[in-house]
Amino acid sequence: MKEQSIKSAKSVFQIEIDCIKGLEERFDEQAFSKAVELLKNAPRIGTSGCGHSGIMCQHFTHLLCCVEQPARFISPAEAVHGATGYLQKGDVMVFASRGGKTGELLPILDICKTKGVKVITVTENLDSPLAKGADVVLKQYVNRETDKYNSQGTTSTTSLCLIFHALQNALIEETDYKNEQFAIIHPGGAVGERLNKK
Repeated sequence: MKEQSIKSAKSVFQIEIDCIKGLEERFDEQAFSKAVELLKNAPRIGTSGCGHSGIMCQHFTHLLCCVEQPARFISPAEAVHGATGYLQKGDVMVFASRGGKTGELLPILDICKTKGVKVITVTENLDSPLAKGADVVLKQYVNRETDKYNSQGTTSTTSLCLIFHALQNALIEETDYKNEQFAIIHPGGAVGERLNKK
């Protein structure tokens, strides 16, 4: 392997450490609390994003289901072909878009507004359409992507993932979710074996 390849690989750690520190420093407790309150009281939760943001939204949807908050990832492609029928008045939609103006998500925002669905947007751009149309905005922070061109969805994915992890942790506390409940819905694998050990 080239020496530069090793150097590049090792640089990832410091770049992402700096991102995590920056994200923590910018933590907005008021906005975060509002987001948690909306999620806690939502009959249903939808999530949507494109590319790496969409993949992280799918991860967040699973995390929500693991603490028994009914959630579904709504594909931007399917959303405008009927999938937003899942969302009803009083539900919550979570958008993830670093730039806050992802074209595929804007029609979904309009649908949410028409149906009375609350919106949480995670974005860096507070002046973007997805931020301005949201009930709550959680500001994402990204120092730079890890690759030398600063273009691959790496650090930005880590940043978004941390925000979603923080939300799930808060929901566990706010709903007083018990490990015994998790044991019922997670009997599979090594985790299920540990949780259900007699």
